Amino acid sequence: MVKAHTLHIPVMGLGFTMDTPAKVAQYGISSVISIGDDILIEKLRKAYCDRLDLPYEEINTKIEDYRAKRITAYLNLMNDLATQKFEEVKESTLEVGSELKKYLDMLPDTSSIRKEFLELKAKMPSLIDIKNWAKDNFTMGSIDVNIMTKVDQVNYKNGEKLPIEFNDAFAGIRGFANSDLSSSLVFSAGMNPRLYGYAESFDGFYPTVDGFIKKKIVLKVSDFRSAIIQGKFLAKKGLWVSEFRIESGLNCGGHAFATDGFLLGPILEEFKEKKEELRSEVFEILKTALTKKERVIPTDVLELKITAQGGVGTAEEHAFLLEHYQVDSVGWGTPFLLVPEATLVDDKTMDLLASAKEKDLYVSGISPLGIPFNSLKGNTKDAEKEALIAAGRPGSPCPRQFLTYNTEFTEKPICAASRQYQKLKITELNEQELDPKQYDIAFNKIVEKSCLCVGLGTSAVMVSGAKNTVEKEAVLVCPGPNMAYFDKQVSLAEMMGHVYGHNNVISRTDRPNMYIKELKMYIDYLKDKIEESKVEMNKKQEKYLTRFVTNMNDGIAYYKDLFNSVKERFADTKEQILVELDLSDRIINLLGQEINQIIEEKKMQKVEAE
Repeated sequence: MVKAHTLHIPVMGLGFTMDTPAKVAQYGISSVISIGDDILIEKLRKAYCDRLDLPYEEINTKIEDYRAKRITAYLNLMNDLATQKFEEVKESTLEVGSELKKYLDMLPDTSSIRKEFLELKAKMPSLIDIKNWAKDNFTMGSIDVNIMTKVDQVNYKNGEKLPIEFNDAFAGIRGFANSDLSSSLVFSAGMNPRLYGYAESFDGFYPTVDGFIKKKIVLKVSDFRSAIIQGKFLAKKGLWVSEFRIESGLNCGGHAFATDGFLLGPILEEFKEKKEELRSEVFEILKTALTKKERVIPTDVLELKITAQGGVGTAEEHAFLLEHYQVDSVGWGTPFLLVPEATLVDDKTMDLLASAKEKDLYVSGISPLGIPFNSLKGNTKDAEKEALIAAGRPGSPCPRQFLTYNTEFTEKPICAASRQYQKLKITELNEQELDPKQYDIAFNKIVEKSCLCVGLGTSAVMVSGAKNTVEKEAVLVCPGPNMAYFDKQVSLAEMMGHVYGHNNVISRTDRPNMYIKELKMYIDYLKDKIEESKVEMNKKQEKYLTRFVTNMNDGIAYYKDLFNSVKERFADTKEQILVELDLSDRIINLLGQEINQIIEEKKMQKVEAE
């Protein structure tokens, strides 16, 4: 079957895309659900069942393996709802406003499905002919799930440690594997060998002789080296990576995993050049592993997809990624936060997102994981946090406990955003007798951490009408910098039209090219790293900063060649892009000189000290 669309909607937060498949899969649009919060999942399942008058039996915490069972039940519900709606689309008429017409109207002009339909329509077919054709040609969007590989901490019951298979990430794999879905599991946030190894336990992840894999594996990666290392690791276990999803290190939503100065364009170019080499090399390893496991070996080399996401905002950028880098799909996340037909965003947060400008979108230190996190100023979760700080009670009561990794003060891990941790950390800080300025800096770093587990799911609870016992109304949202250029709520059809160039929902005329935006973000990131090095510069930092500058220079040189050679794309913006590249080139060279100066000064200080 031919895939209907050239875009997918990535996972956004814990709750913003929780029911997206039930809203868009019937139109052939693929999307990703987070399965990190089983409490939220159970609430939404009940809310859906109540609203649609479907039978509901609670899966409470007293039930054995309740996390996995909650996930399985919810995914089956989403699959049932999406499938039912998809069947209704195929059975509808071609009248204005009908579901079948909406399906066709949202397709890209390049779609073979659209072209075949226009040919069929020219033959004056009957309604029966159209319905039969739709049944043969329409495809439903994939209902994919996301697991953050770092969420594999030990869970407890009655104060006792549970076996490893009952941690959240392992339960997530099990919940997905036991569901009815034939779709993909997206691993994000880096390599986790023991988690990957657990996937070996389930038959659905293995290929059949004709190459079909019911439960596909997708790896979210930021460079080619990471892809080949992880691809080979999984292949040695008999598991095939069906897709490498390349995301900009900084120009994205949620957690930001910066590369060592590698920019998105050169990364995509390397994947384009080495895709077949990667595919064949990893497949040979896979065959050896499958032979040892006495499993069937596919007749042909398995399909490998390369997709991209992070900061894409115009039809021209979308088309360029497809054409120049030959990617299979492009992820559009942040803009869809302004599409109520696709995502779960409450009205107050929607208004805040629509009015956001560049200054309101920033990379923060609020994540308890210690990883930079994209955030929006003025969100209600931050307001709640600041009120608690002002009242002398910083930190969260930690009702979810999904990010409990810190053992600085306790044997049992706790969360760095919890009230317990922040109280202990502030007590330790008070004993250090720092000057007021140093104290304020250290104090703010402690209390900056926010409860992501609750904040990122609150909006979904509010919009879905689920029973609200913990969340109150404090919402945390994690858009990418691209949000600054989308300023109004739009329909699903309008946003899809924007993606494919049928219309334009951006009113501003000063939006920078996605590559230039990412480049500037990396320059700002490098400046921050240089400031940090002024306090202390060791050999590791020297190598890191020097390598970072080299990679940035290589990236800028690549972009200059690229935009000088592009003929049919970016005609209106090419001149400005090249000006920005020249300016960035000069800035990077100055920063490189500053790094060398710091290195020399540190060497002199060391000599004088000796």
